[in-house]
Amino acid sequence: MPDALKMPALGDAEFRHLQKLMADASGIQMAANKRPLVAGRLMKRLRHYRLGSFNEYLRLIEQPLYRQERRLVVDLLTTNETYFFREHPHFDFLASWLLRQRGPLRLWSAACSSGEEPYSMAMVMSEHATTRDWSITASDLSLSMLHKAQEAIYDISQAKYFPEGWLQRYCLSGVGDMSGRLRIQASLRERLVLREVNLVQPLSEDLGLFDVIFLRNVLIYFDNDEKKRIVQRLVHQLRPGGLLFIGHAESIHGFNLPVRLVQPSVYECL
Repeated sequence: MPDALKMPALGDAEFRHLQKLMADASGIQMAANKRPLVAGRLMKRLRHYRLGSFNEYLRLIEQPLYRQERRLVVDLLTTNETYFFREHPHFDFLASWLLRQRGPLRLWSAACSSGEEPYSMAMVMSEHATTRDWSITASDLSLSMLHKAQEAIYDISQAKYFPEGWLQRYCLSGVGDMSGRLRIQASLRERLVLREVNLVQPLSEDLGLFDVIFLRNVLIYFDNDEKKRIVQRLVHQLRPGGLLFIGHAESIHGFNLPVRLVQPSVYECL
């Protein structure tokens, strides 16, 4: 293979450096089996700067002038799989819970990625909330993901898990150059408040209290002590009777929190 096409090796020292960078910036613990993924995602940045090794790239991002590049590394390594109505029993439970609620409602998608989760929440709210006075805060560590959520443009294949009729009700279909894509309607986009939040840092006082918090498929990336601190912070932001949703593969057992299990991976704040 010609040298120009070879992927430089991500050595042990370089990978440990990146593990520390991610842990310091986001609290995320990158397992050893993530090394190929890390190398693949950062390879485009080496090509961008015409660098021949990961060691050169790491030296570059340590320079004060490349602070934004260091931030881009975190963005590239924290993007995860997401899609509309992922773990759909959660949305079914939310829909039934909403029918018993009265008054204003505030929801928080605490690791919203590119927006599929909060827009799924917004569709459920539009269908089932007994009040029109509701809003959704959608937060993420990744600025690039927040930008995608703001654009709210997705491949049409994302609609495969939509309930019947909801694509036509809540989305615009692309034409011409946008053919094969959809955009969430403005009426739902306007319900979202997008903000950058690092869950391993103390939360801003202006975040306020919520009736529902989705914290799904993110705890798996933290060690047990960090998980506990994150969940404690978020439960503190829940009103009594409010709901906390976590991923079906996640657990907060033994964290001694003021919550009770009401459905698999759904907790009510006491």
